[in-house]
Amino acid sequence: MIETITKYFHSLSDIQIKQFAALGELYPEWNSKINVISRKDIDNLFVNHILHSLAIAKFIDFKPGTSILDFGTGGGFPGVPLAIMFPESRFHLVDRIGKKLKVVDDISERIGLSNIKTQHGDIKEVKGSFDFVVSRAVMNLNDMIPLVRKLVSKTCINAMPNGLICLKGGNLDAELHNVKASAIVEDIENYFEEEFFATKKVVYIQL
Repeated sequence: MIETITKYFHSLSDIQIKQFAALGELYPEWNSKINVISRKDIDNLFVNHILHSLAIAKFIDFKPGTSILDFGTGGGFPGVPLAIMFPESRFHLVDRIGKKLKVVDDISERIGLSNIKTQHGDIKEVKGSFDFVVSRAVMNLNDMIPLVRKLVSKTCINAMPNGLICLKGGNLDAELHNVKASAIVEDIENYFEEEFFATKKVVYIQL
């Protein structure tokens, strides 16, 4: 339901509202063909996937011109919702499963998203530099940081220094042990009231 989004984000344009609403039709359509989202979870698309992705938009307001790499995007989370939210930022979505990126490409085209590019392959194959790397529960932070550090630009245009922003759940003490000094952890239940977010967090690490 689009109301799941509009109750937390009050300044969306008519185009953005239509784009978010369209996701509620296009993802189930694709999910009937290939398993983009867990079949038992597709009914929770707006809360568990779209709104969850947008927790990053509550944590940081990307300035126009920001470049973001979505590492392990799967079917486009958090990249697609963030690309709708920040139409003047550029998003590069990477995943090792090509058929899921075909879903991202099709949905992006059908809703008129022109600020997304996809890349099929391993993170080690990505070239260029980005202001931020975002990810949703792809791997342990201690394994991820060495893979993405070289991809983060040293030139900062946002109020927050460039780095890695991950959506995580559960107890993160072990993961954060080696990076605690440079990490900021926010409880997503501070942003959204749905029960799903009770143990979910945004983790930011300056790189």
